[in-house]
Amino acid sequence: MNVHDGHRQRVKKRFSQQGLDGFSDHEVLELLLFYAIPRRDTNELAHRLLERFGSLQAVLRAPFEELERFSGMGESAAILLKLTPAVIRRSRIATEEEIIFNSVEKTGAYFLRRFQGERREILYQACLDRKGKVINCKKLAEGSVNQATANIRSIVENALFTGASGVILAHNHPSGIALPSEADVSMTLAVRDALQTVGVELIDHIIAADNDFVSMAANGTLLSGGDYFSYPVF
Repeated sequence: MNVHDGHRQRVKKRFSQQGLDGFSDHEVLELLLFYAIPRRDTNELAHRLLERFGSLQAVLRAPFEELERFSGMGESAAILLKLTPAVIRRSRIATEEEIIFNSVEKTGAYFLRRFQGERREILYQACLDRKGKVINCKKLAEGSVNQATANIRSIVENALFTGASGVILAHNHPSGIALPSEADVSMTLAVRDALQTVGVELIDHIIAADNDFVSMAANGTLLSGGDYFSYPVF
């Protein structure tokens, strides 16, 4: 065992005995990168990543393409860094035995967790039964939500396929604020009208940014015939 291998073994043993308590951010990155870069020192790379992006959280939230191009990284290391927060998000969602959207607060909190760490715009469709229970939650678009106008047919088909009574849309503004744009409003009303033709209600459209969100039902955007579209109450 050479000096480099000995260092890796000591870091691994330290983690196995005490977890991440006492680890600095660069040591956390160094340890993580062991498993994508088996034959090079990852300590210096970890320092450079933190200098470039500013924090451990920012490194893990950085776009895949930027990480892959970073000197010393490559595809495998970039995948590992993006996989780590994605697995955490997936595990949090999987532990929720039953998801019921019967208030703006519950819905907004759920989608804030979904969007945590995302750097690209993503549009989700949640299909609900009459009591507000989520039948499924599907990613509809990624990159530009304005393209979702072309997906109205898919939204209607998803609702019919699941036998949904209601639909909630949610998308994020990674580089902005949690306010709907004119395009967001136009798309939302078009979806609402299309769903109404098949007897399905568009209950809400959540716009999220950082740790904030706006409900287009609560702000009156989904007014129809003088009445608010409302969350199921039971």
